[in-house]
This record gives sequence, C-alpha cells and structure tokens, in this order.
Amino acid sequence: MNMKKSLALLIVAASASVHAEPALTIYNQNFAVVRDSVPLDLKAGINDLSFNNTTAHLEPDSVILRDPAGKLSLQILEQNYRNDPVSQELLLSLFEGKTIDFLVHEQNKPDQVVKGKIIRSGYVAHSQQAMQRYGRQYAMDQSAMAYGGDFSPSQPIIEVDGKIQFGLPGQPIFPSLGDDAILKPMLSWKLQADKAGKFDAELAYVTGGMTWEADYNVVAPEKGELLEIVGWVTMDNQSGRTFENAKIKLMAGDVNKIRPQRGEMDANVFAGGFAASRAKAPPVTEKAFDEYHLYTLQRATTLRDRETKQVEFVRAAGVKSEKVFVYDGLKVDWNRWRGNTESLRRNEEFGTDSDTKVAVMREFKNSEANHLGMPLPKGRVRFYKQDDDKRLEFTGENMIDHTPKDETLRICTGNAFDLTGERKRTAFKVDSSNHWADESFEIKLRNHKKEPVEIRVVEHLYRWINWDIVDKSDTFLQTNAQEIEFRVQIQPDEEKVVTYKVHYSW
Repeated sequence: MNMKKSLALLIVAASASVHAEPALTIYNQNFAVVRDSVPLDLKAGINDLSFNNTTAHLEPDSVILRDPAGKLSLQILEQNYRNDPVSQELLLSLFEGKTIDFLVHEQNKPDQVVKGKIIRSGYVAHSQQAMQRYGRQYAMDQSAMAYGGDFSPSQPIIEVDGKIQFGLPGQPIFPSLGDDAILKPMLSWKLQADKAGKFDAELAYVTGGMTWEADYNVVAPEKGELLEIVGWVTMDNQSGRTFENAKIKLMAGDVNKIRPQRGEMDANVFAGGFAASRAKAPPVTEKAFDEYHLYTLQRATTLRDRETKQVEFVRAAGVKSEKVFVYDGLKVDWNRWRGNTESLRRNEEFGTDSDTKVAVMREFKNSEANHLGMPLPKGRVRFYKQDDDKRLEFTGENMIDHTPKDETLRICTGNAFDLTGERKRTAFKVDSSNHWADESFEIKLRNHKKEPVEIRVVEHLYRWINWDIVDKSDTFLQTNAQEIEFRVQIQPDEEKVVTYKVHYSW
C-alpha cells in the first residue's frame, strides 16, 4: 500500500510493552514518541490521578493510557494537560485581590518591606500548544500584549498605601506557592475503572522539541580511492524534560504528520581512529520497520533537556570509491517553464542557458561487499583528504537522502578548478504541423590538469518524452527516460568537442 500510515498506528506498535525506564522513538522531523510506565492503584469507579513528568511540548490529543495486560478496562472521563510551571508572573495571578509583601531595594538605603494589594497581575498565558495550533500570529499577538500594546492587560496594577501604581513596587514575597501552582508540566486524569487494581499502566504520547540527524565524516587517503567512513547520529532534546537511562530508537523515513493548518511555531528556536572492529557489538543496530528504518541504541542513555548528544552508528574502512567528474551544463529557470508543455516543445529560448563548472563527485556503493550495507539515513556528508604531510584537509560536503543498502551514492563535493565546460546550441527547428522538433548541441571540454581525466557529460532531453538521437560524435548511455550521458576521455591540456542532434516527436 503506497499511502502512508497514520502516526497513531506507529505509536501503538512502538508501545507494545511497558518499560520501567522511559523509552523514546525520535523521528528526524522534529518530534518523538515517548513511552513511560505509570504506577496506578485504582479503586472501582472514578479515580483522580496526575503524572508530572511529561514534556513541555506534549500533544495532548496523542496521549494513550492503558493497561498493557488488558486485564482492567480504563475509561478516561477527563484529561487535562498543564504547561504553566510556577513563575513570578503566574504567582501574581494566583494572588490577585490579595495583599502580599514586596521587598524594596534602593541604592544607599536599607531594604524595606512594603505591603501591596495585587489589583491586576498582568499575567498572560501562552501555552506551547496554543503557539503550535494557532501559529506565529498568536505569538505576535501575545508579544504585543506583553510589551504593553494598545489593548495590553499585561502591566501589573498594585495598590500601595491606598494609591494605585502600574508596575511592581519591589520584589514580591509570596506566602506560599498557591493551591493551583505546578512545578513541571503535568497530565491529570479522571478515570473510570471497572474494578479495583494495582498495576503499571502504559503511557505513550507524541511530543515536539526532539529531533535527530545523521552526519558522516569521509576520509580519502593521499593516493588511492579507498575511503574511511564514520557516521554519527546527533540527538537534540529541546522538549523541556530530561530522560534518565532511556531506551532510544531513531526512526528514519518520511513519516506523514499533519502540520497545524494556521501556521506553526518551531519548537527549536572529527572523528579519529578509523580502525574498524568487527568483534565488538555495534552501538546502534538497524532493522526495517513498516516502510521505514528503525535504528536502536544498544545501551540506555540519559538525554538531558536542552542537550545535544552524539552516538556513532556506522564505521567502515576500505570502502571502494571512484572520483567522478560531471559536466551538467544545462541551466533552466523552472519558475518560468514548469507546467508549460507547449513552450518546452516549441520555444527556441528553452535550453540555451548554460554553466561552465565541472562538478567533482565521489561515488561508492552502499553494500556489504563494500564494507557498508546498512540503510543510511539522510544527513550531511563531510569529505576530508590526507595531504602528503599526513594532515587532513576538508575538501567539501553535501547532503544525502535516505539511501537503502546496495544503492550507489554519488555525492557532489564541489567544482573542479582545472576542468571547464562550454555548452552551446547550434541548431533548432520545429514543425508544429507535423509535430516534431530537431535540436543540435556542441559541448566543449577542456582539461588543464597534468593527468588525463574522464568527464561524464550529462544532457537532459526535457522537450518531450519521445526522442531519438539521430546524430552524435561519441557513444552515450541512457541513464533515465529523458537523460543521456557521454563519457569523454581528455588528455592533459586538451580540448574535446562532443556534438549530438536529437529529434523529438509528439
């Protein structure tokens, strides 16, 4: 089935057993699934309980609370999520209408305590859920109120000695935290149980503020093309909660997740020693899961709030590779041409813009025979090359997409300094009545290196899907339905010219 499955199914599948320690499945799309164990001692009938170890970016409507053994039927009559931990502003609101002490500190004077009645606290609630659900405009409105806009209720009003003043007279001293204050984000429930029971309930939910990404460091020797590769996963926890000794899994793939319709606030405002060891258990293992890939950290780890943690997940040496030079000289402004089929077929201006740069590509196969073979999650690949003094020099970087095993990666690391290309259209003729067009091109390649090279000339046959190369100077490969590739050998200080003529019909 091609249709992406709902995240709710993934939550249930990932929550098949209760863990004494918290368990996380982090997605590389800025969210995670949290699984916790909640000890319950229920009586038959209605029970009130709370859990105050959640994240600050929990999605309340994603919460699952159940008896994993299925022996006791739970019905959630009410669920409340509070994400307003105690602060000075919140306490002022809880003591509105009451008189408290304020500590007044003035330079060169002793501190004194004055009493003031809180007429208005100025507290403005701004939960993360409201920002996620209602977007940037909500945040802008709240910010405007907080800074005293025309309709702002955010400035405190205090009565001191029978007189009204805006702003606090000093540092407020509260007699208590208040009955309605919380120290951390909290979930509370009103539960209906069909019978009494004592057990560890399973709690699972989706939270924002967590993500992970892969990074790869690739080292090439001074001579030769055998690579050393180390891959890292970097986990970023901005969720508002620390996870002690958590069992962590990382989900790679494009999981379908609905974004809020009215906008969204983001929750997130060299490795050395390449000797591979097959004897040790890998720190991260991988398996296919549904239509995605799941990477499991083999040991529990603590992921603190506002912490970035890195774990090595792949290490390989002796990876066979090839340096490839590619000249893809066509430049197209697709904002102009996209969706205009008639213009693509008939307009002589299309395809006349060109580039002179020859790209440097590094190509290798992600296979077990090539000392790899693990599905590689998308991420940044940094390339280093060893100089004759044995020091590593950075030679470029690029991104790769999710790459299954046994697929070949071709990664652009930059442009060749001593290679150039020149692409020119030499003829174009269209016969609209008989539904055909002919187009001819000339590609000049120059090698200023001291050694011979092969340049792969990529040509895109974008005008139409039905085409035929009716004349050519060199042999070519068809690499996909509308792309061909010439492989041209060029000696030092030589210029080679490639020509071809394509016939389109529709």
